[in-house]
Amino acid sequence: MPISSRVAIVCVAGLASLIAGVPAHALDEKKAGAIIVTPLPPPVAGAAPAAPSVAQAFKNPQQALSKYLEGYRAGAPVGDLEALRFAADGGEPLARWRLGSMYAAGDGVPHDDKLAYEFFSQIVEDYDDNAGPRQRGVVASAFVAVGAYSLTGIPNSRVNRDPARARDMFTFAATEFADPHAQYNLGRMFLDGDGVKKDVRRGARWLKLAADKQHMQSQAVLGHLYFGGAEGVQRQRGMGLMYLTLARDAVIDRKKDKWIVDLYDGAFSEANDFDRQAALTYLEGYLKGRR
Repeated sequence: MPISSRVAIVCVAGLASLIAGVPAHALDEKKAGAIIVTPLPPPVAGAAPAAPSVAQAFKNPQQALSKYLEGYRAGAPVGDLEALRFAADGGEPLARWRLGSMYAAGDGVPHDDKLAYEFFSQIVEDYDDNAGPRQRGVVASAFVAVGAYSLTGIPNSRVNRDPARARDMFTFAATEFADPHAQYNLGRMFLDGDGVKKDVRRGARWLKLAADKQHMQSQAVLGHLYFGGAEGVQRQRGMGLMYLTLARDAVIDRKKDKWIVDLYDGAFSEANDFDRQAALTYLEGYLKGRR
């Protein structure tokens, strides 16, 4: 899965197997090794630079953004795209995030990871601690997107692969915003030893934080770790099967997320009656605790 045409999933090329000794096909990096950022609403068509006349149509960027959102919520956002561009030029994080997602996905505009990176970077660079609650999700998503691009690099651009910066971006989003996508990405970096010293135990801790926020990919990878055991991670077959069950039940697109279903099926077929009963007991307690 190339980094092109996606913001919701930006893939890391060449990820190693999850654990030394686990066959590569057990966790195909093209499926299980994706860098996840906050899911985006469907991008709109027809994005283009704001015309000079747009500046005369709005008092300020906030008004332009309100106009765009009004049209978007009404189901006819195309006529307000110039307002979105004007709002982004004026520093509105939501407008920048929206345009970044459009260029990253190539929906309605030519796919351009370099432009997407610029919009997300503007959000990161302008962030301050006074961001309101409504902006925090946008900011967290931007940090994760910049981290994902830093981890992969962007061909034919000034954005080179920089795992150290990726780790900084993910760490900030994981700690400051408790973002599960950032926590998953950090977990994968430590599991794979990608740009950091490999530390499976530390990776599992980050994955658990995300898994307990209902992050499906984290639940699947963590369940796989627990079920089979790994360096620094004690084997807990019942607990592992529980997390794999949660992940499997969260799958909507069984074709795209076949790797999750396959991990569950493999563990379930290997599990004995005691493992399955333990998983059921853990699952009942887990779901009860979330009510």
